[in-house]
Amino acid sequence: MQSKPMGRMRLTWLGLLLTGLGGCQTLPTTALQGSVWTEDTLTALAYPAFLVDTGTAERYRQQGLTYRSGGDLERSVATLKIAAALDPYNPNSHIILGWTQHLSGDRPNAIKTLNTALRQDPDQVQALNALGIVYLVEGQLDQATATHHRALELKPDNKIAHYNLSLAYQRLGQWEPAIHHAQKATELEPQNPHPWVALALALASRGDTAAAQATYRRTLQMDGRYRQPSHLRSLERAGFSPDQIQSVANLQEAVLP
Repeated sequence: MQSKPMGRMRLTWLGLLLTGLGGCQTLPTTALQGSVWTEDTLTALAYPAFLVDTGTAERYRQQGLTYRSGGDLERSVATLKIAAALDPYNPNSHIILGWTQHLSGDRPNAIKTLNTALRQDPDQVQALNALGIVYLVEGQLDQATATHHRALELKPDNKIAHYNLSLAYQRLGQWEPAIHHAQKATELEPQNPHPWVALALALASRGDTAAAQATYRRTLQMDGRYRQPSHLRSLERAGFSPDQIQSVANLQEAVLP
């Protein structure tokens, strides 16, 4: 059981660390001139062993997720930062925090946090998926495509990566890969209307009007809400840009009687 002084010491360290938390902060080697220090040693100095408490971190993490599910993103981010500080070597700590920062609109810090997770585990598909989405929403399309292609290398049947690559390539004006990845996404998740809308958009962008309209009609059969112009605003949460939503609106108008 932790003594009260140790608890106060931990809180003091947490307060110092959370002011700039985006990942593990290491001490600069210039501050330690004349000595040879390994990266592991520097990291250990930055995060003393007494600060790591995986059990308490999990409780904070679950509380942060509860806040997030209830729509209190500000409190969720603050709580998940504490969880990440208490469990700094767990990539999931940074993935959950980074995604919540993205949902709260703090995408620059979301990118930093998710990259922290990838430094700890470069093959973490969940982190790559999340980071690729943040890049896409931020309009950093080259980074989005590179990140999602890396995710596909690790998991070829990655429906999230295929779907977001379609949206990214459509914005880049590269119709063939946009269509290809949308088709793969519809094969992997045939009951989800979003890939079908992405495919219809990509086909329309290439000039395949008949195929685009037929694909959009299939979307209407799956989800009748896509008959309503107001429902298209929800596509923003699915990664569509304002220009893409307008193009879908034009397609919707052409399809509906």
